[in-house]
Amino acid sequence: MKIAKFSILACSAVLAVSCSTTKNYVINSKSGTETQGTAKFTQTGKNVALDLNVYKLTPGIHAVHLHEKGDCSATDASSAGGHWNPTTESHGKWGHDEYHKGDIGNLNADKEGTARLQFSTDKWCIGCSDETKNILGKTLIIHAGPDDFKTQPTGNAGGRVGCVEIK
Repeated sequence: MKIAKFSILACSAVLAVSCSTTKNYVINSKSGTETQGTAKFTQTGKNVALDLNVYKLTPGIHAVHLHEKGDCSATDASSAGGHWNPTTESHGKWGHDEYHKGDIGNLNADKEGTARLQFSTDKWCIGCSDETKNILGKTLIIHAGPDDFKTQPTGNAGGRVGCVEIK
């Protein structure tokens, strides 16, 4: 009987570790743009990966951030609120001295307006109980301009041209 219970527990642990959660979203165009594309979030174990594919951007560099409210209803995406910063850190560049959990970085749109960003972190989770890591109920915002990684609290990234409600 003890062996059977141990076997069941061991198998359950293996399944729990190997499970993954994937959420796929369509980008909503904002601020009078035609921005479109997809955002895919996949959690495997303690790691969350983002695969962002964007089309019809203006060529050049565009900031990408997570914002605090899961609401893309405003035409300019102002309904998404400010950057998601659950630990009240300064705005900056991910992985450098100071940054917060909403700081993702920049993507570079080619002359056709196409861009891809792949990002992975163990500082996020999808639906966990840790509100300093849980990205459900937030938005992913694509900005009109680049993040300068200095200006507080926004990175001087300009208007919001794409929005994804992370549900």
